[in-house]
Amino acid sequence: MRTELDFAPLYRSSIGFDRVFNLLNNTQRLNPIDTWPAYDIVKTGEDDYRITMAVAGFGEGDLDITQERNVLVIKGGKDEELQGEYLHRGIAGRSFERKFELADHVRVEGADLRHGLLTISLKRDVPEAMKPRKIEIGVASSNEPLRLETDRQVA
Repeated sequence: MRTELDFAPLYRSSIGFDRVFNLLNNTQRLNPIDTWPAYDIVKTGEDDYRITMAVAGFGEGDLDITQERNVLVIKGGKDEELQGEYLHRGIAGRSFERKFELADHVRVEGADLRHGLLTISLKRDVPEAMKPRKIEIGVASSNEPLRLETDRQVA
């Protein structure tokens, strides 16, 4: 039995998290997740990530990787090349599409395909204007803009 969470109390004390709440609501509505192809997500540094996906039998031309806004889409598909009659077919070769929701400021740095493993490197680049900064407390007139510590260092 699934019940939808009520985020109303969080809306009262948070600003700008609408996207996060929408993501949480969307995950509750997802159908059972297909586990093929298998993949790992590894945090390799403070702002670095790596997705490794097992795509045995797929070549570079069979894979398509796109990033549109905050969604990374990996598609795989191959043309069936029947070379004889299969008595057993255990190597999956069916088409797939896997989507990953990316946080703001996360971008794909590169992709590599070796030994049947697709490796995608991701990096979070937070713009300098978005990083935490110290705000001075002082006398400020309404005509004068607020001076930040970072402004003083640059000037």
